[in-house]
Amino acid sequence: AIGIIPRYGGVLIHDCWASYLSYEHCGHGLCGAHLLRELTFIHEANGYAWAKNMKRLLQHTCARVSKRQHKRLTPREYDALQKHYRALLTRGGKELPPIPARQNDQRGRVAKSDAHNLWERLKEHEGAVLLFARESHVPFTNNRAERDLRMSKVKQKVSGCFRKAEFAQAYCRISSYLQTMANQGYNPLIAIQMALSGQLYAEPGE
Repeated sequence: AIGIIPRYGGVLIHDCWASYLSYEHCGHGLCGAHLLRELTFIHEANGYAWAKNMKRLLQHTCARVSKRQHKRLTPREYDALQKHYRALLTRGGKELPPIPARQNDQRGRVAKSDAHNLWERLKEHEGAVLLFARESHVPFTNNRAERDLRMSKVKQKVSGCFRKAEFAQAYCRISSYLQTMANQGYNPLIAIQMALSGQLYAEPGE
């Protein structure tokens, strides 16, 4: 609505909502936190071993990557990860029941189970699922972005909407600046003082 994503050129971490995939000028990674929740549900609801093992694989890989200095796997390790990932999906395909055949008078798409839909998504978007293990700048989840936006939702609930669009833009600009400075280790008060005085740099924690 405000034209941010169409101009974005980095990697967009999301839950595989179809509208996000329509943006072709940026990279795409699937949020690991969303996938883990879905895999947990599929295993607990249906008892599928492939879902349990896939969850373990993603969690183990995330832990390995987070401990690395360069935050990624080596090419050989990534190749091994791909083989393991594909093997789990192959077993999962055999574990899932067949999709019901389309009836002659049936319209629209054939209904599939949540397990089938997740399995197909993991198979189709393998590169986006495992991108965090190959690219050091790609996080495993989009939790940080959601946390950064949480205060905006709190503000909306407490004081409602802005009277003018420019007020909302000012709020977003200030919030973005403070969050960026906080990520770099600056105290919010110091960051505000720097902005008001035109100071470009100070040691974090001063």
